[in-house]
Amino acid sequence: MKLPRLLALLTAALALTAFSGTTTAATPALPAGWISLFNGRDLTGWKTPVGDNGHWKVLDGVIDYDARSEAPGDKNLWSEKSYRDFTLRLDWRIKATTGLYPVPTVLPDGTHQKGPDGKDVITPTPNADSGIYLRGTSKAQLNIWCWPIGSGEVYGYRTDAKMPPEVRAAVTPRVNADAPIGEWNRFRIRMQGEVLNVWLNGKHVLKDATLPGVPASGPIGLQKHGSAVQWANIYVRKL
Repeated sequence: MKLPRLLALLTAALALTAFSGTTTAATPALPAGWISLFNGRDLTGWKTPVGDNGHWKVLDGVIDYDARSEAPGDKNLWSEKSYRDFTLRLDWRIKATTGLYPVPTVLPDGTHQKGPDGKDVITPTPNADSGIYLRGTSKAQLNIWCWPIGSGEVYGYRTDAKMPPEVRAAVTPRVNADAPIGEWNRFRIRMQGEVLNVWLNGKHVLKDATLPGVPASGPIGLQKHGSAVQWANIYVRKL
């Protein structure tokens, strides 16, 4: 093999195994200080919903959810362990969308744009929805979807009219950093006390957002919301 070709292959391999940078479903080496929450082979360390019948599974080295869980009640995938203050890093991708969904236009302050009739301005948008639960509560959920505002918002706080305006604004993404549907994305999530920071594909989408009343500790959850989603390279580091 010619040297330039060999160097090109080595460069590509290093790019796939890097812990930071471009999102990928390749399995990177375990960085010092980080704990792997997914071994790439099975769901060890996770609580599969009783009655799920294999809809949460490991497929080609990633966690695959096919959107057809038959489990009664809670259909989400939860980590067996709970976490207090931590940085979470994981890759995800939406496999496909299903039709169009009426989506409101979310303004930077977290409110919805209104039309002349006083109703929300609605735009038909590709339908896909999932998320990541922090500290065991659905209220502290980072949304994964196709909304123009982008993934990473904390829907339960943004839409809570009882929350102060500054809280609702801070949990609204500052930029849409999503990769196209079908491509991999990378979240880095830091939760310390009630303060949340989120980076998506290297962009700081939530900066020092406060989540009043969030539990002090709890498991991490991968949400079932009727969309086919895959997950990979899940690491946590306690702070």
